[in-house]
Amino acid sequence: MPPDRRPVLPKRYSLREVPSGAGKIDYEGVLNPQQREAVLHGDGPLLVIAGAGTGKTRTLIYRVARLVETGVPPPSVLLLTFTRRAAEEMLRRASLLLDRRCENVAGGTFHSFANSLLRRHAGAIGFGENFTILDRSDSEDLIGLLRQEVHTAHKTVRFPRKKTLADLVSRAVNRGEELATAVERDAPHFLYCLDDILRIHKLYEAAKRERNLMDYDDLLVHLQTLLREHEGIRRAVSETYRYILVDEYQDTNRTQAEILRLLAATHDNVMTVGDDSQSIYSFRGAWFRNILDFPSDFPGAKVVYLEENYRSVQPILDVTNEIIARAREKFPKRLFTVRGGGEKPTILSAPNERIQSAFVADRILELTEEHDIPLREIAVLFRAAYLSFDLEVELAKRHIPYRKYGGYKFLETAHVKDVTAHLRLIENPRDNLSLSRALMLIPGVGRKRSAEISRRAHEEASHSPVLSSLAAMKGSEGAARLSGCLRELTENPSPPTEALARILAYYRPLLEAKYDDYPRRLKDLEHIESLCARHRTLSSFLAEITLEPPEASVGDIVAPDRDGDTLTLSTIHSAKGLEWKVVFLLWVLDGKIPLARAAEDGEEMEEERRLLYVAATRAKDTLVFTYPVNIYERASGTVLSLPSRFVEDIPPEMLPRYALIE
Repeated sequence: MPPDRRPVLPKRYSLREVPSGAGKIDYEGVLNPQQREAVLHGDGPLLVIAGAGTGKTRTLIYRVARLVETGVPPPSVLLLTFTRRAAEEMLRRASLLLDRRCENVAGGTFHSFANSLLRRHAGAIGFGENFTILDRSDSEDLIGLLRQEVHTAHKTVRFPRKKTLADLVSRAVNRGEELATAVERDAPHFLYCLDDILRIHKLYEAAKRERNLMDYDDLLVHLQTLLREHEGIRRAVSETYRYILVDEYQDTNRTQAEILRLLAATHDNVMTVGDDSQSIYSFRGAWFRNILDFPSDFPGAKVVYLEENYRSVQPILDVTNEIIARAREKFPKRLFTVRGGGEKPTILSAPNERIQSAFVADRILELTEEHDIPLREIAVLFRAAYLSFDLEVELAKRHIPYRKYGGYKFLETAHVKDVTAHLRLIENPRDNLSLSRALMLIPGVGRKRSAEISRRAHEEASHSPVLSSLAAMKGSEGAARLSGCLRELTENPSPPTEALARILAYYRPLLEAKYDDYPRRLKDLEHIESLCARHRTLSSFLAEITLEPPEASVGDIVAPDRDGDTLTLSTIHSAKGLEWKVVFLLWVLDGKIPLARAAEDGEEMEEERRLLYVAATRAKDTLVFTYPVNIYERASGTVLSLPSRFVEDIPPEMLPRYALIE
C-alpha cells in the first residue's frame, strides 16, 4: 500500500500489505466462455468482436483486473477510451473487483494521453513544452482573424464563416484527407473560393507553430509524428506501456490506428474491443477498416467473438442478425440470448406521415396507460433530426413530454421561427414580436433598430402598421423587398401553400446569407411545406405548429402525474450505446434509410445498413418499424413508397408486415 494511503494507527500496531491471491476473482462464475477467453488471454494481440449488448465493458474491466492480479505493474497497463468518464468508471469498477492497485492503471482518452506525452517530448517536434491547447472556440477565433486578412480584398462575394472553416479543417484532419477533398464533399457550394480557404488553412498552421499552439486535432497528429520519426522515444514509450487496451475500436480514425501500432512496437500486447457492425461515425473521421484490418496489422492476432446478448429478446435478435448478415464486409457473428419469450418485431406502412405520427403517439399512450411502461423506457429513433418534426406536433397535442437528442426541436430551429414569423405578419400585422424578428434579418438592421421600428408600428393607428413602418425605412433595399412581399400577400389573399411559397422565395436569399449550412436547413423548410399542404387556412396551419406561446417550447410541457418521466426522441447516431424496452423506428423508407444519395457510394451504403442495425439493437422487448408511403422527394423528383431495402427481404414469419388504416 502506498505510504500516503496507509491509515494512521496507534504505535503498538504495524501494517503488512496483503497481496492479491490467485483465483480471487470468480471468472468461471461471472463470465460466459467467450468473455472468459478474452479476459484470460495471455500475451500477444487480441481483437474482441463484441456484438451489441454482449457485455464488452464488463470484459474490459475484468481484463484490467486480471492483468493486475497476475502481477503486471498497474502503470504499465494503458486503457484508452473515448471519454474520460468511461476510463474512470472502468478503473473504479476494476478496483472494486480486485483492489485499489487498479487505480494506478494509466487510463484516459487518446487526446489526454497524447497531451501528457507531448508535454515531455514537445522539443522533438519543434514545440515548447509549455504549448497552449486551443479549445474549439479559440481555434475559431484564430481562424477568424486570418479570415479577415485573406477576405478583406474579396468582400464582394460570399465567404464561409470562421466556424464553418474550423469544421472543414477538423474534418479533413480526422479523415486523413486533403482540405480540398473535405470542401468538395461537405461544402461544395464554397468551391468557388477554395484557393482562399486553402490559404487560410496554411496561415493557420503557420500561426499555431509560431505561437506554440496546438488545437485538439493537433494532439493526435503531433503524437503520430513524434512516435513515427523518433525511434528512441517510440521504443521507450512502448516499453513503458506493456499492455494496451482500446475500447470502441471501430470508432477510431486512421491517425489513432497508427498511434496504436507505434505504441505496440516492442511487444504487440494490444487488446482492442469493438463491433464492426456498429461503425457509424465516418462523418467524424472514424475509419471502418481499422477494425477489419486489425488481424493483418497485428499478425497472429487472436479473435474472440462475444455473441451472447443480455439486452434483447430472441425475436428482435433474429431480425437484427438478418439486417447485418447481408453486409458486404464484416466479421461473421449471430447474436443469441437465453432470455425466453418476446414478441416479434413488426413493420407498419402508413398512408402518409400524419397517420404514421398519430399511430406512434397513440401507441405510446397505450403502452404507458394500459401496460404501465414508463415513458423513459420508450424511444423513437430516426435517421435525421428533421424526420421527427411531424411526430413532435402530435406529441404536443397529446401533452406527451419528451427530450430530443441529435438536432434541434422543430419549433425551436431559428430558420423555422424566421419563416413562421413572416407568416404571422400576414395573419396579424400587429404582431410586433414577429416584425422584430423579420426586421433583424434585413442587412444593416440590428436588435436596437428593429425594436424601435417594432415599437413605432405597435403605436401606429393605421390599418397596415407593418407596411407603414417599412415604408419609413427609406433607402433600405431589404425593407423594400419585405414590404413588397407582405403587400402582395395581404392585398391578394392566397391559399396557405401559395403564401408559404412566396415567403420562402423571399426568405431563401436571407437564409443563404445567414447560415453556411443552408442546404441542410432547406430540408427543414421543405418539411414545413408538406405540413402546410394539409391546411385550408393559414391560421389553422400556424395554430398547429405553434401549440404553445413563443416564450415556451414543446419540451416545456409536463404531462400530469408523470413527474420526471419523459419520452426519448433521438437520431440513431445519438442513441448508440443506449437501450430501451420499447423502440419505434420512424421513416424506415427506402430513400430515407438508406439515404437516396448513398446509392452512389458503396461504403456509404454499408454504413447506412449499420445505422439501421444499431437502431434495431437498442430495443429490449419491443421493436416497431414504421414508414409512410407516396412521399415525394423533391431532390430526386421521385416518389418513395418501399420499405428500406435492408428489411424488405427479411422473411415475413420473422418480421410481419402490416398496413395502417385510419
